[in-house]
Amino acid sequence: MTVHRGDAVLMPHEFAPDADAAGCDWPVVATFEVGNDWSSGYHEIAVRLPDGTEAVAFVVVRATTPNPDRPLMVLTTNTWNAYNDVAGKNLYNGGTHASFVRPFAPGLLRKPDGPGSRVAVLAPPDPRMRTHVNHIRTNGLSAWSGSAGWPSWELPFVRWAETHGIELDYAINADLDLRPEVLDGRRLYLSIGHDEYWSWGMRDAVEQFIAAGGNAAFLSGNVCFWQVRLEDEGATMVGFKQRFEQDPVFATDRQERTTSIWSDRIIGRPENHMTGLSFNRGGYHRIGQSVGNGAGGYTVHRCDHWLFEGSGVGRGDLLGAASTVVGYECDGCEMRLVDGVPEPTGADGCPQGTTVLATAPATPFTRATAQRPVPDDALSEVEFHAWRVLGSHDAETTRRLENGHAVFAVRDGVGGAGTVVSSGCTDWVWGLTGDDPAIERITTNLIERLG
Repeated sequence: MTVHRGDAVLMPHEFAPDADAAGCDWPVVATFEVGNDWSSGYHEIAVRLPDGTEAVAFVVVRATTPNPDRPLMVLTTNTWNAYNDVAGKNLYNGGTHASFVRPFAPGLLRKPDGPGSRVAVLAPPDPRMRTHVNHIRTNGLSAWSGSAGWPSWELPFVRWAETHGIELDYAINADLDLRPEVLDGRRLYLSIGHDEYWSWGMRDAVEQFIAAGGNAAFLSGNVCFWQVRLEDEGATMVGFKQRFEQDPVFATDRQERTTSIWSDRIIGRPENHMTGLSFNRGGYHRIGQSVGNGAGGYTVHRCDHWLFEGSGVGRGDLLGAASTVVGYECDGCEMRLVDGVPEPTGADGCPQGTTVLATAPATPFTRATAQRPVPDDALSEVEFHAWRVLGSHDAETTRRLENGHAVFAVRDGVGGAGTVVSSGCTDWVWGLTGDDPAIERITTNLIERLG
């Protein structure tokens, strides 16, 4: 198709063979200026052609003057990029380099509502995830679009915040690495949804912010699980994942930057040092055969905590089940019962002062429950985790990680540090869509006290 714009003729451009890794070197055909009157936020750009074809992109505008009264929501753009399979590969189908200089796949920026639009199974159990797969196929979406993107988690949260008069400032993952000053003067940092891929600089920025008294709310799951590196001034994200031994920094004096899981013994910087929780001690809930008929909510253990004030929640109550706030990927910690109440053991690196407020069962993918068959010569997900975290993937060692939990936890400012709240699950924000007043009350308590 040829499209005319004024006196110019716009021709379609093909993807180069390496566009997934190196980006699209396409010519500039239109420009616009972001003025000082643009509010900080996610701004959608839609290009519509005469035949009705539409392409969608976005820009994120940072605040020119940070306002401490506005929480800083950092969009999980590294994770969006990891799952983006435009032009070929992503970090799940053989790629090791993912370019930000390319469009996003269908479903990552817009997604139609309907059964299967959430990757978590709502009801009834769906062991083969057919409802989700049918939604993707019917609407022409990327097969990976359930796992990442603006409409899956951040958009529902923003709609709720704006409806309740909560003003936010915005940034993206790369800003934490390349412009850590975005956190200067802030009281509350927000991570929403699925925040899986973090660089070393991102960890430094957020951990220093917390240590200096800043508050952090991880209303998200699978948080900071994989280390990545940003290269080419942030244009390229590198992640070798299970092929970490092919990473050029592996077995060098920079080995701690290897793009394996943060809990890998060769990196030595488990994510729970920051969040209090880890996917290694969690897994999935209401996904295929992983707690496929679970309640979709947390069992409350400490209802007297300030986060529960005014929520009407009591000990043993089921929190968030009406909207399936425990769904998809979950983070937890090693726990023991003390006088009938779960407490972190600390043996897995969970920091002292972390309080378990509520829990729900979760399980990682094993050979039997994996959504895709595990080849005979490969490790299952839980076997890989056991190998890198515990030193072996034999059956006895692997079983230590097979029975996880989603853990709703808090670390109330210890030693001058800020308060850290972790939902322990990706889907907390779905309780803010009008189905669960207790989740709304808890989230409001969090923002009013910490933001």
